[in-house]
Amino acid sequence: MAAMRIKRVDWLIGMTVLGSLLLVWLVLIGLDAMLVFVRQLGFIGRNGYTLSNAIFYVVVTIPRRMYEMFTFASLIGGLLGLGGLASTGELTALRASGMSRLRIAVSAVGIVALLVAGVVVMGETVGPWGDQQAQALELRLRSNGNMGMTNSGLWARDGDRIINAKTSSLRTAGDHSYVQLADVRVFTLTPDGQQLARFDQANTAEQVGRQWVLDKVRTTTIDDNGVHSHVSANERWDSKLDPEVLQQSLVQPQYLAVRDLEHIIDYKKKNGENTRPYEIPLWSRVLYPFNVLVLVLCSMPFAFGALRSGGLGKRIFMGMILAIAWFFVQKAIVSFGTVYGVPPLAANLLPPLMLAGIGWYYFRYRA
Repeated sequence: MAAMRIKRVDWLIGMTVLGSLLLVWLVLIGLDAMLVFVRQLGFIGRNGYTLSNAIFYVVVTIPRRMYEMFTFASLIGGLLGLGGLASTGELTALRASGMSRLRIAVSAVGIVALLVAGVVVMGETVGPWGDQQAQALELRLRSNGNMGMTNSGLWARDGDRIINAKTSSLRTAGDHSYVQLADVRVFTLTPDGQQLARFDQANTAEQVGRQWVLDKVRTTTIDDNGVHSHVSANERWDSKLDPEVLQQSLVQPQYLAVRDLEHIIDYKKKNGENTRPYEIPLWSRVLYPFNVLVLVLCSMPFAFGALRSGGLGKRIFMGMILAIAWFFVQKAIVSFGTVYGVPPLAANLLPPLMLAGIGWYYFRYRA
């Protein structure tokens, strides 16, 4: 227990890594936000889109970008921090004093562990909220103000009809993607717009080409003879809702919070639908802290060897190569798992477990 107590040297390593991590994180987020802002400037003047809208869009999506960039910032920042200690000889002095490589690496990872807890909270609260706000703004832009998103779902004006869908999601069938609206309500007004003439409620509305099909529809009409109601298994819906606009405006599953993903998965299971497209991002978010910490821990050996005599440029380059390589390897393994029917949890857990095994071998037999 005494060997694992936090000492002044742990604070030295942690604060060095923290400084580098925050700097890299700020640079990555700043570059990404700037690119997005420049892209948003191209929309100014369309359908009343203003400079303040562009700024708002960038600001509300920054929490999600911070969540996404934290893994890379941790890896590159960790290498920069320990690499800087190695280049000045401080890392060698620590080793000479009896401090093991594993202990040094754990000291660096410890500060990352404190930060990742806050990043996870942000990614489950402010991040999804910001993406929903950005989605609503983008939807209004692309639909010329005829559609909008609120806490009660999608709202749209379609001639003399007002449409509300509690949830909307992007589904795939082979190489084809299409939009599905769930818990749909269609209010049809009289020509003068003063009264309700018809009310349709459907379980789902699915895009078929540029048409829509309502599933399990209850239709209620109101006329001078009273109220009439009937139920049909499905019904073609002649709506001017643009499926392409909806597809481009939907929040992607990987941007949703865990609670939202679980809600969608439960809904789809009850209806016998494929849940894999949502289970993969669900487990990716659940395992996010484990992925970050394992990646940073297993990248630390480079600071003891390859980066010792290198300058700042070499350490940044090595960190970027490792980050990019890990990103593609992880995506490839998860994709192969999806193709061959590996459970989403196993597919997402395999990459960090492989990396943890490599790290264990190094610190056990090579350090």
